[in-house]
Amino acid sequence: MIEPDLILRWLHVIGACVLLGTGAGIAFFMLMAVRSRIPAVIAQVAAWVVIADLIFTATAVIAQPVTGILLAHELGWDLTEGWLLLSIGLYAFTGAFWLPVVWIQLRLRDLARVAAAQGAPLPPAFDQLYRIWFLCGIPAFFAVLAIIWLMLARPDIPLWK
Repeated sequence: MIEPDLILRWLHVIGACVLLGTGAGIAFFMLMAVRSRIPAVIAQVAAWVVIADLIFTATAVIAQPVTGILLAHELGWDLTEGWLLLSIGLYAFTGAFWLPVVWIQLRLRDLARVAAAQGAPLPPAFDQLYRIWFLCGIPAFFAVLAIIWLMLARPDIPLWK
C-alpha cells in the first residue's frame, strides 16, 4: 500500500510543476506572440493563454494549499514553522500578481481581436497593459522559484523568538 504522505507529496510536487511550467509557458508564448506585432496572432495566442490559465494554473492554485495543508498535517509539520509561513506568504504574494494578470490577459486578447478585425495596429493601451503584465510576471516567477526552494530545503527560519 502506498503511504498517504507519499501520495500527498507527489500531488504537491505535480502542482508546483504545473504552476511553474504553465507560468513559464504562458510567458514565453505571450512574449513571442507580442513580439510578432501581428494582432491576429496575438489574439489567438492570448485566447489559448487564458484557457491554459483557467485549466492548469487555476486548478493548481486550488490544489496547492489543499495538498500542502494535508501534507503538513500528515507529516506533523507545524504551519507556523518559519519556512512554511514564508512559503505561504510568498504564495499569497504570487496570487496578488496572478489575479490582475488574468484580467490583463483578457484585455490584451480583446484589444488584439479588435485590431485584427479592423486591420489596424495595436492601440497604445495594448502596449501599456502588456508592460504591466510582463512586470507582474517577474516577481511572481521568482516567488514561485523561492517557494520551491523553501519546500525542498525546509530551512530553519526563526521568524520570532
